[in-house]
Amino acid sequence: MISRTLGFLLGAALVTQACATSDLPARTRAVLSQRLVPDSAVTVVVRDIATGEGLVDLNAAVPRAPASTMKLLPTSAALDLLGPAYSWKTRAWADAPVVKGVLKGNLYLQGGGDPLLTIERWWRFVADLRETGLRVIDGDIVIDQTRFAALDERPEDFDGKHWRTYNVLPDALLVNWQSADFVIRPADDDSGVEVAIQPYPEGLVVENRAVLTTGRCAGRNRRVMLTSEPDQPEHIIVTGRLSSNCAAQTQRRAVMQPAEFAYGTFVTLWRQQGGEFKGGMMRAPTPPTARLLLTQESLSLAEIIRVTNKYSSNMMARTLVLTLGAERMGTAATAAGGEAAIRDWLKGRGLEFPELVIGNGSGLSRDAQISGDSLARLLISDWTTSYAPEFLASLSLGGLDGTLRERFEDIDNQSRIRMKTGTLKDVSAIAGYVTGRSGRHYAVVIIVNHPGAQNGVGEQIQAAVIDWVLRQ
Repeated sequence: MISRTLGFLLGAALVTQACATSDLPARTRAVLSQRLVPDSAVTVVVRDIATGEGLVDLNAAVPRAPASTMKLLPTSAALDLLGPAYSWKTRAWADAPVVKGVLKGNLYLQGGGDPLLTIERWWRFVADLRETGLRVIDGDIVIDQTRFAALDERPEDFDGKHWRTYNVLPDALLVNWQSADFVIRPADDDSGVEVAIQPYPEGLVVENRAVLTTGRCAGRNRRVMLTSEPDQPEHIIVTGRLSSNCAAQTQRRAVMQPAEFAYGTFVTLWRQQGGEFKGGMMRAPTPPTARLLLTQESLSLAEIIRVTNKYSSNMMARTLVLTLGAERMGTAATAAGGEAAIRDWLKGRGLEFPELVIGNGSGLSRDAQISGDSLARLLISDWTTSYAPEFLASLSLGGLDGTLRERFEDIDNQSRIRMKTGTLKDVSAIAGYVTGRSGRHYAVVIIVNHPGAQNGVGEQIQAAVIDWVLRQ
């Protein structure tokens, strides 16, 4: 093990030393010089996919914090291991007979890990359950989250912002990203500030202390804050000031806990659709003797990875890792099980990355690391797989959609840039495919780990390299 580690470190050092200044295009070199970014903080890898020839190879073997470019790994593995038609199942079970529309017992809502169970799909689930003839639930609603093991972490652990949707943790029954939209506007009769919530789960408490003011809609007169304590995410306090001249503003935030949110939204929708319910909420596994009432399939994996990569969903990437663990080892799935599945998959494709630290699979981690060489080899391998079209379709198109919608807008053909971006404090990264003027296709990886890299300098370096590749 010691000799292998020394060999890897020596190899990384030799690659780094071999990269001369001339390896970088002139414009890229100028950006680094102007922004005082040292070569040691930057990885740039550009390789011809057809020949494997390296056009640029700066610090290729150096492990870097990749931010969200790490999502390329679980999305690629899931697509190859599970197939593009794979889907997650959300089920409803009854532990007693349904007689004349009345369930004389408990209703079990069993999560299968659907990573895109939006409120619209949850509404459809409730409507389909009503269409089975069920009208009254006499017992409790039991939330079954057992497909995934409980996580030993909290949403606020990364940056203290438990309400941010990017910090939402994966869960076997996660409805609408555990999030609600708060629409804040002056009341029509100028009596105060109105707060409308969609969806509005049973059990959510909103305390509105916002004050309606007069005058221009500017500064303090349009500043409304939503706050909650990490240990009371079901209690939202609205404060601040809003001028009667202001238009409505919308704030989205994560609320409640996953089980409480799933239960609360189900109860709200159930009653809106004419159903009756007399019990409360419990958490427990579905008993083996329960009778299946309904199964709802998620969108296909091909559609899921498109959202995951184009819009960089941390929760969805983490769900893919857990799902790989569940398919490999059964329930209750863990991230460690998913990581083992990914490493075995890499090995099976001849892709061993000794420096790799997957972390949680989303890149939202200070522990995750991978080298530019490893990412480039993954991209080249993905180009030749059976599901390459589905993988390519998951990447953002330059100047057109996803996280690249407002970048590379001057490109003549958006399909020439298909990439995944990544941003954290002191990290800016991009990885994917670029088609040169010659028609040749290149795997491109650019990672900047440098103080303030996320504040524009990283994107300037990336733009300079990609512009050069486009002209090849």
